[in-house]
Amino acid sequence: MFRLTRTLNRLKKVSVLHNNVREQSVMTQKLMYTEYGDPMKVLRKHNEEINDNVKPDEVLVRMLAAPINPADINTIEGKYPSKPVLPAIGGGEGVAEVIDVGCEVRNFAVGDRIVPLKPGMGTWRTHAALSHNFVYKVPKNLGIVEAATLTVNPCTAYRMLRDFTSLKPGDCVIQNGANSACGQYVIQICRVWGLSTVNIVRDRENVDELKRSLLDLGGTHVVTESELRKTNLFKSKECPWPKLGLNCVGGQSALELMRNLAPGGTMVTYGGMSKEPVTVPTSALIFKDIKAVGFWMTRWTNEHFDSEDRSEMLEELVTMMTKGEIHGPAFQMVNFKEYERALSTIIGGGGKLGKKIILGFDSC
Repeated sequence: MFRLTRTLNRLKKVSVLHNNVREQSVMTQKLMYTEYGDPMKVLRKHNEEINDNVKPDEVLVRMLAAPINPADINTIEGKYPSKPVLPAIGGGEGVAEVIDVGCEVRNFAVGDRIVPLKPGMGTWRTHAALSHNFVYKVPKNLGIVEAATLTVNPCTAYRMLRDFTSLKPGDCVIQNGANSACGQYVIQICRVWGLSTVNIVRDRENVDELKRSLLDLGGTHVVTESELRKTNLFKSKECPWPKLGLNCVGGQSALELMRNLAPGGTMVTYGGMSKEPVTVPTSALIFKDIKAVGFWMTRWTNEHFDSEDRSEMLEELVTMMTKGEIHGPAFQMVNFKEYERALSTIIGGGGKLGKKIILGFDSC
């Protein structure tokens, strides 16, 4: 009886200790905006206490890293099709560590790493309480950068390569903006799948260095926009005519890309960095049967949120990453406390940074 009483008392102490931990409030810092506009002017850091117990279906997480994507900037400016209800927290993707779980949560535990599954969940904050239905567990051996950037660029590359034409080993894909984060994933996934790539970059001072970096990733050919106009790659049969073209620039760059597609080829537009419209020549439609379509990852995600296609995609991408077959883009980690410096770097980069800016939360 004495041993039983002592054991029960010890269990009560553990229970009290656990409850005390859960009832301790957590102070979260978050970057919020109450109106659309210049991120440097409308974003403000706010402190908020997350108190009481975590809700039964929630996980409490602390952020580890969150990228600043062009779409995040456009969203704050009010130029993006998805407009969150204001006030809103910036950031659309990232990786976090679970620090507490609700009593109804069975598939997550303290110490797990998760990424948010729902677009626009507001990742530019130190802590968050999130529904366990809207987060995805990632293995701890997945790199921080790979995890933080999992749900946008690699998924965009994957879906464009899968969904618009039937590609088999030996086929060719051509893309502009090849040094973008998505472009780097296109190169790597194509290499794994046995596809060749022709990668177009804008002329710049360090273009030879940039070319080498993309070739090292597995790019088959890297050319500048001016070199593409004079290339003999396809006519010489050194490279097969591309069946798929991926356009994130628009304007003249998209036109040149389209001119080099194989008959019956498809050009997928997923961005417009030049802010110039895509022009499709009549001859390309009639005589070459070229198809011009668009792709928006946010729409695909919303339409396939709980689908097997999405689960299989995430699983395959994570597997390729943990096996070292593909890895995250070139990046610069900036402390969350210096978010203004990070934003100014992105906004002033003119789309030519060649690296992802990621907010880190280690010392917050």
